[in-house]
Amino acid sequence: MRLSALADGIILSWGWRKRLIALVTGASGALALPPLDLWPLIVVPMTVAVWLIDGAVGATASSRFRAAFAAGWWWGFGFFLAGLWWLGSAFLVEADKFAWAMPLGVVALPAFLALFPALAFGCARLLWPAGAGRILMLAVALTVSEWLRGHVLTGFPWNVYGMMLAGQGFIAQFAALGGLYGLTLLAVAIGAAPATLGTAEAGARRWRAPILAVLTLAALIGFGAWHIPNAAAPVVAGVKLRLMQPNLAQDAKFNAHNGEAILNEYLTLSDRATSPSTLGVQDVTHLIWPESAFPFLLGRSPQALQRIAAVLPPNTTLITGAARAGEALPGESRPPIFNSVQVVNDEGVIVSSYDKVHLVPFGEYLPPILERLIRGVGLSEFVSIPGGFAAGTRHTPLSIRGLPAVAPLLCYEAIFPGEVMPQQGPRPGLMLNLTNDGWFGQTSGPYQHLAQARMRAIEEGLPLVRVANTGISAVIDGYGRITASLPLGTQGVLDANLPQAAPVTLYAQFGDAALVGLIALFLLLARVRPG
Repeated sequence: MRLSALADGIILSWGWRKRLIALVTGASGALALPPLDLWPLIVVPMTVAVWLIDGAVGATASSRFRAAFAAGWWWGFGFFLAGLWWLGSAFLVEADKFAWAMPLGVVALPAFLALFPALAFGCARLLWPAGAGRILMLAVALTVSEWLRGHVLTGFPWNVYGMMLAGQGFIAQFAALGGLYGLTLLAVAIGAAPATLGTAEAGARRWRAPILAVLTLAALIGFGAWHIPNAAAPVVAGVKLRLMQPNLAQDAKFNAHNGEAILNEYLTLSDRATSPSTLGVQDVTHLIWPESAFPFLLGRSPQALQRIAAVLPPNTTLITGAARAGEALPGESRPPIFNSVQVVNDEGVIVSSYDKVHLVPFGEYLPPILERLIRGVGLSEFVSIPGGFAAGTRHTPLSIRGLPAVAPLLCYEAIFPGEVMPQQGPRPGLMLNLTNDGWFGQTSGPYQHLAQARMRAIEEGLPLVRVANTGISAVIDGYGRITASLPLGTQGVLDANLPQAAPVTLYAQFGDAALVGLIALFLLLARVRPG
């Protein structure tokens, strides 16, 4: 089939045929995401998106907007349905309580998220220029809608379209200049460029957009090859990390009754010799455990702290996830419980803590506006904390003996571009991401989570140490290179050096300034009539 015939078939489609085309091609975009990373397939959803908007016709602007909005919703629904199916695993951890609600996560969430590309399609159609300019207009509209998705209602920037290129080490380096949303702008434009080959552009003009896309891709690869040094990043002297990945199932056995057995397993695993030449935890300066490591409040368990102190050698520090009880306010029946990072010295004293600021809606707390309704139908947050977690007040750095200043990130706090740095204090020397992806089993979710954390390392030029209950635990340098890792679904410890920070990136200094400039340029070029 000639490309022009394919384009005409999509542009002229209507009804359920058009919806099915949008659904399937949108879903194909998930193949370009981790763990498959089939990034050339970005061409399919983005090129078809142009033709779907071309076919959104009507006698009035409002009718054209509605037609494009509908096509964009089905396109987005397919993308999010295929990219987020693994969320259903969380509903099966305690199946007796949550299995009946699985459609809310697997279907209702993608249906809601699809409103953002739908809005992008509709707004792009209102400003739809002729020729190759519409490629740039689509890129701007989808990028702005993705930025909104990352901020509206606390934000959910999971699988932003730029992540389709993030698996390619050289290409992903553009995030050091323009961040993930800047990479998204280019990803959409590159993927949509072949649309001009199938439509009415005359002669050689129809090749301009695809050729420019290839040249842009080559420039991205060239910049990445220049930006990443040939040698491995130098390491911080005197720091030897041990990452402990317990691979505990996130099921009913993770409760206070099994607290002692769980702690025993952690201590035994942490002190494991990894080779005949090592002496277990005696060889390390910093032992790191994952998020929510304990089914009890560590700060209120002196016996557990004493046992930890007995294992830690002098001058060795434990960094662990743990629930932390705050102070009850007057009139409150119970103290607030925070999802925290806690630092324990070799005497068993908790010397500092960080409380998670960006909580997971429905997972760690219920939005107040919906709480009464949700509890009324028998649902609760996934965590077994009465009333859910309380949020910390602000991102604060952790000062840990023997380490540069640390930017702590709990779980999905690592997916928010531009929001991972502390709001005060000196620039950190590393990011520390403690997480528990055990809710999602052996699915694509943990791979996507790792890829997004890796993107933060590239954006900020900082090493990232990631410790996950079931994996994937890893040490990543400031260029996004994984220097050491443990596979998903395995138990073990990982001994690693800490890479030094890379030079401060433009994105770390100026945030989305490059993105704003590129959007302005794209809008200007999109309005230039083809000649």
